[in-house]
Amino acid sequence: MSSSSWHRDRNARALIAFRFLPWFAALSFAWEVGHVPLYTLWKEAEPGYIAFAVFHCSVGDVLIGSAALLLALIVLGEGSLARWAWGRVAALTVLFGAGYTVFSEWLNVKILRSWTYAESMPRLSFGEFELGLTPLAQWLILPPLALYLARSTYAMKGTP
Repeated sequence: MSSSSWHRDRNARALIAFRFLPWFAALSFAWEVGHVPLYTLWKEAEPGYIAFAVFHCSVGDVLIGSAALLLALIVLGEGSLARWAWGRVAALTVLFGAGYTVFSEWLNVKILRSWTYAESMPRLSFGEFELGLTPLAQWLILPPLALYLARSTYAMKGTP
């Protein structure tokens, strides 16, 4: 572990709070709006409930993404922002986010039946469990994209 841990580095904290989280929140909201028609909710629920579901899921995505990033930084023992191994941070963030999503989709679709996929949802089949492709793709694409955008805008603008 570096002599200066990421959580003690002002620049690392600023990048997470003022760059990564806003980018990740905006991307997650856009993703949720885009893929809500792939759930039966789109045709079965009232517009107000659909709006609530999109907001609720977007907030959940931000919490999952934050936890995945922080866990990645802890597991990797990252130090100050200048020393981050960006590729490893992104890969582990993806792994944690996708892992949680696979579990959550299984729990909510198969066990609790909290939501169901529309026929139009592309799926991956694992025996009797089918995993929606867009929830998984979200976690393969958004964390590295948000980290890239956070890093790019931080480098251009410096400290917030």
